[in-house]
Amino acid sequence: MRIITLNVNGIRAADKKGLAHWLVRGQPWDVACLQEIKCSIEDIPAPLRAPRRSHSSFYPAQRKGYSGVALYARVAPRVTTGFGCCEFDDEGRYLEANFGELTIISIYLPSGSAGAHRQASKFRFLEEFLPHLRKLRRAGREIILCGDWNIAHQPIDLKNWRSNQRNSGFLPEERAWLTRVFAEVGFVDVFRQVDPRPEQYTWWSNRGEAWAKNVGWRIDYQIATPGIAARAHAARIYTARRFSDHAPLIIDYDYELR
Repeated sequence: MRIITLNVNGIRAADKKGLAHWLVRGQPWDVACLQEIKCSIEDIPAPLRAPRRSHSSFYPAQRKGYSGVALYARVAPRVTTGFGCCEFDDEGRYLEANFGELTIISIYLPSGSAGAHRQASKFRFLEEFLPHLRKLRRAGREIILCGDWNIAHQPIDLKNWRSNQRNSGFLPEERAWLTRVFAEVGFVDVFRQVDPRPEQYTWWSNRGEAWAKNVGWRIDYQIATPGIAARAHAARIYTARRFSDHAPLIIDYDYELR
């Protein structure tokens, strides 16, 4: 089973950069999760409505041109949208697809970089979402949460960690929260389990020469329960082409999707 996750920073913009062609003509995948589609369902570009004749699910934000998540799957899942918090469900941040004993979730956590009001919103999300993660674990299913978590967990996960310790995305409170997700709730950072190398990033600022110099952050994850995480055997960040300011994170699992 191959899973791709990508923050497209606007699905229409990503389509113009060749995302649909890559999803159709690239190596086969079983599930593809997108975040920040910034688009209503009726405005999804035709090539990205169901690439590879996949079963597609979209969960846009109520506010036009903002947030929203999507999921494509080779086999039809049972889909649930939202996690029960109106503030953030209205922003289209959580899409859950159930396949047999496996749940795959496309998730987009808020960014706090726009100012104190957005950071406060991000902290509210973290407070609301942790109990939901605990509930998911208690259900006893195998789970993979795919998406942009807007948090770099450790110094290895961003280039300039010393100068970013007071910036959203690497604040001590955010990092401690993500540590709880791993250490207390029991989820696994699948990419880091497979690939311990430094300088493996999934997002680069559009300012300066961040992309050219690989001055990036690893803020896109596949975070899983231990059972399915143990089946991951290959992981890579695709950088041959750019579809947004994020790169696709691709992980292969020894698992047959049903």
